[in-house]
Amino acid sequence: MSLTQFVRKIFVPRQRALEKYQYGGEALQRAVLDQLLSKARDTEYGRNHAFQSIKGYDDFIDHVPVNTYEELKGDIDRMRQGEMDILWPGRVKWYAKSSGTTNDKSKFIPVSKDGLQDIHYAGGFDSVAIYLRNNPQSRLFDGRALILGGSHAPNYNLRDSLVGDLSAILIENINPLANLVRVPKKQTALLSDFEVKRERIAEEAMHKNVTNISGVPSWMLSVLTCMMELSGKTHLEEVWPNIEVFFHGGVAFTPYREQYKRLITSPRMHYMETYNASEGFFGIQDDPADKSMLLMLDYGVFYEFIPMDDKDSEPIPLWAVETGKNYAMVISTSCGLWRYEIGDTVQFTSTNPYKFIISGRTKHFINAFGEELIVDNAEQGLAYACEQTGAEVSEYTAAPVFMDANAKCRHQWLIEFVKRPADMQQFASLLDKRLQEINSDYEAKRYKDITLQHLEIIEARPNLFNDWLKMHGKLGGQHKIPRLSNSRETIEQLLKLNIKM
Repeated sequence: MSLTQFVRKIFVPRQRALEKYQYGGEALQRAVLDQLLSKARDTEYGRNHAFQSIKGYDDFIDHVPVNTYEELKGDIDRMRQGEMDILWPGRVKWYAKSSGTTNDKSKFIPVSKDGLQDIHYAGGFDSVAIYLRNNPQSRLFDGRALILGGSHAPNYNLRDSLVGDLSAILIENINPLANLVRVPKKQTALLSDFEVKRERIAEEAMHKNVTNISGVPSWMLSVLTCMMELSGKTHLEEVWPNIEVFFHGGVAFTPYREQYKRLITSPRMHYMETYNASEGFFGIQDDPADKSMLLMLDYGVFYEFIPMDDKDSEPIPLWAVETGKNYAMVISTSCGLWRYEIGDTVQFTSTNPYKFIISGRTKHFINAFGEELIVDNAEQGLAYACEQTGAEVSEYTAAPVFMDANAKCRHQWLIEFVKRPADMQQFASLLDKRLQEINSDYEAKRYKDITLQHLEIIEARPNLFNDWLKMHGKLGGQHKIPRLSNSRETIEQLLKLNIKM
C-alpha cells in the first residue's frame, strides 16, 4: 500500500461533510454567525456592539456597521501593540501584510490562532480532500510538496509576534510533521530576497520527488523557470516525473495557462484553483471541468454581499444572492474582522451548492466613462485575443486616457508578452471586439467612437513588471500587479520604466 492510499482515509469524513454544501448553505452560515458572536461577545468590540443581545442575522446588521480597513485600523494597531480582547478573544500575535489603502502603504490583517486553524489550514486540508476525491489514482503523498512562501519580520519587536506575507505565517506555524513532506527547508522558504530565494528553492527541490506544487502562478513560474535553467531540462516532468497537481491562487491563472502547458506536458497534470487571501480562505475549485469555485461555508467566515449594480445597496446574506450578478464581498471572521469589505467582487454561477468566480476588485476596474470594465472582462478579452493570434501574455495593466492632444479618450493597455502577436493592431482589435461582446456598457461607450475610442496597446519590455515590483519592495510573496485602474498613477510609473531595449 502506498502512503497516499493510507493517508487518503484521513480525508474521507471531511469529504462526506462537504456534501452538506449542496443544500445546507443557509443553515451552515447561520451556525457560523452564531459561533462567531458567541466567542467574541466579551471582547471590547463585542461589548460595544451588544453581541450578547444579538439573536440572529437581522439583529446582527442592526448592531454592527459595515467596515473598511480604515474603520478597524485603530483597533488593529492596538492589537499589534499587544492589547488583548479587542476584536477577537485573547492576544493576536500574527498579522498578514497586505496591499495598502489610500492613506497607508500596507494593511495589517490580524490572523488569530482560531483563524489560522479553522480558516487557513482548513482550506488547505479541504483542497487536498477534494483533489483526492476527484483523483482516486493519486500518489500525492508518495512524494514532496513544493510550497512557495513570502517572508516575515518581528511585529513592533513584541515577543513571538510576526508581521509579513500570509504564506510566511502559515509556514512558520505549520505542524512540524508537514515539514517532512514539503520543500524547501523552512529557512529558505522564509528568505526575504526573492531573487536569492528563487535559486535556492530550485537547487533544493531539483533532486526531490515532488508530486505537487502550491503558490501564486507568477512567482511559481519564476522558480520553475530557474530550475529548468539549472537542470538543463526542457519539461518539468523530466525533473519531477511524478508531478501531478498545481494548487494555485492569488492571481488569475489565465495569463499563465499556456506557459504552464508548455512547461508541463504530462497528461497526468492537474490544476486546481483556490481563493485564499490574507483575510481568509474562501473558495476551492471542486470540479476540474468548471472554473468556478465552491464557497467554503463552515469555516470561521460569515459572508455578506453588496450588489455592485447599486453601490448604495445594503449587504445581503448568502441565501439572498442571485447567479450572474456582480457582488462585493463582506466578511466577518474568527480573526476579528467584522462586516469587513474585503475589496474583491464575485459572481455566483450556482446556489445549490454556492459556487462563484472572482470577477475583480472593487477598486481595480475602469469606469472613467461609464464602461464598468472589470478584471473578469479583461481576462476573457485577453484570452480570446491570444487564442486567435497565438500570442501569450505574461503581465498587463490598463488605465484610461481621459483626453489626448486630439481630444480623444481611450483605454491604454500596457502588456508584457511571452509571445508577441505578429500583428499588434489585430490583437488590439480582437481584444476590443471581445470586450464589446461581453460588456454591454463598454459596447455602448464604444459606439461609433463617440465616447470612447479604440483601445491602445503599448508593448512592455521584458521584466518591466518585475522591475516595478522590485522598485516598490514587492518582488515575490503574494504581491500582485494592479490589473485595472481608474487612476493613471500605476501605469505612468510603469511607462517611465519601459525603456526600449
